[in-house]
Amino acid sequence: MSKGNGFVAEFKKFIMKGNVMDMAVGVIIGGAFTAIVTSLNKDILTPFLGLFGGMDFSNFFIQLTGDTKYATLAEAQEAGVAVLAYGNFITAVINFLITAFVIFCLVKFINKINSIGKKPEAPAAPTTKKCPYCKSEIAIDAVKCPHCTSDLQK
Repeated sequence: MSKGNGFVAEFKKFIMKGNVMDMAVGVIIGGAFTAIVTSLNKDILTPFLGLFGGMDFSNFFIQLTGDTKYATLAEAQEAGVAVLAYGNFITAVINFLITAFVIFCLVKFINKINSIGKKPEAPAAPTTKKCPYCKSEIAIDAVKCPHCTSDLQK
């Protein structure tokens, strides 16, 4: 078999592994989920928060060039002025925090559902014990301490 076929076969084997396919599905679902959270933030939370503080982060910007001062980001961008649109960054950070919180709540909920009806695991049986003479950790089935060479009672 040639070197090229081996590489292609190895790549096929890698791509078809379950974890790579799971990751691809996760990225696709994550993209769709991001659109939902962005809509939640833009269409529901931002107007709701606007009732209390009137804050609209999308128009927070610093104009870097030009003599005319523009009132909105859209006007400045339309005029071709260089701007630092830090309001968009604030919105992205808020979207990220909301996304992370919603995912945390979903994972917590799913873990709770998965744990319903399951019995807690019994603690593992001990594998070591202490020598009554020298207090060293030794194997549970030892009959003689390897440290002090004392004979141990069963």
